[in-house]
Amino acid sequence: MPVMDGIEATRAIKAAMPDVEVVALTSVLEDASVAGAVKAGAIGYLLKGTDADELRRAIRAGAEGRVHLAPEAAARLMREVRAPDRPEPLTERESEVLRLLARGRANKQISAELFIEEKTVKAHVSSILRKLGVRTRTQAALHAVRAGVVSLEELGEESW
Repeated sequence: MPVMDGIEATRAIKAAMPDVEVVALTSVLEDASVAGAVKAGAIGYLLKGTDADELRRAIRAGAEGRVHLAPEAAARLMREVRAPDRPEPLTERESEVLRLLARGRANKQISAELFIEEKTVKAHVSSILRKLGVRTRTQAALHAVRAGVVSLEELGEESW
């Protein structure tokens, strides 16, 4: 599509006419594209080259509010849904704070070492905990070791 892609078009159609059902007819068969179309509001997803009878069935299903996906699209959607969540990456500064946190540094020490305000350190720690899906600094430190952000050798005896 010259002006927008199919996902954007689906989103625009659903925003303008929420009661209209969209059946996507596309040549794109990628996990993210199928999931994106469904998230945008498509009730059906077919590939170009689908025969006329199948296209009619999909349009009827959509008109009745039923989902109709090409088998290949259904498989892609399942793979996307089953894929583990991709955690939001830490910023460079958050990674620095995590390294120091894992070494046992308190917020005040981290702020002094990085030349930032203590409240900024607290904000970074909160963001780190949220992004890693953990509740405590200890869990974050353990995650840092497991993920290879900090090695046990790097921790040395200073944190034990």
